[in-house]
Amino acid sequence: MKLLVITVGKLKAGPEKLLAEDYRTRAEGLGRKAGLTKFVVTEFAESQLPSATARIADEARLIAAALPPKAFVIVLDERGPSLSSEAFATILKRQIDAGAEIAVVIGGPDGHAAATRDNADLIVSFGAMTWPHRLVRVMLFEQIYRAVTIIVGHPYHRA
Repeated sequence: MKLLVITVGKLKAGPEKLLAEDYRTRAEGLGRKAGLTKFVVTEFAESQLPSATARIADEARLIAAALPPKAFVIVLDERGPSLSSEAFATILKRQIDAGAEIAVVIGGPDGHAAATRDNADLIVSFGAMTWPHRLVRVMLFEQIYRAVTIIVGHPYHRA
């Protein structure tokens, strides 16, 4: 099963990138035992169009074009519910068992287009607070790693 992270915004060199890559590497290594065979990150630069509406639409086109046709799409957006780590792991496990590709989408600073949210299979929030893009990426990769550890019974997650 392939897991694809599609993100608007690129991580620059620094501690966030190092931490994100550490969790990604961990998730890839242990993920094979959980059925995660490939982990791909697709980054798009933030749109430079003059209005927020135009930027959101421009970024939505890039995201839509990058989504695999039959992927289970998870959109990170403050409008969605917050999930426990166990619930997130259950969702990933269900999709892995079904043989589905999973795509997780992180939007740009202006957020997601309505069409991106409407076409998602699941919308998830990391809480009511606003988080910087570079921390969201770290949090997502850590939660993917945590989900993998839950799936394979590794002691990293202590419930």
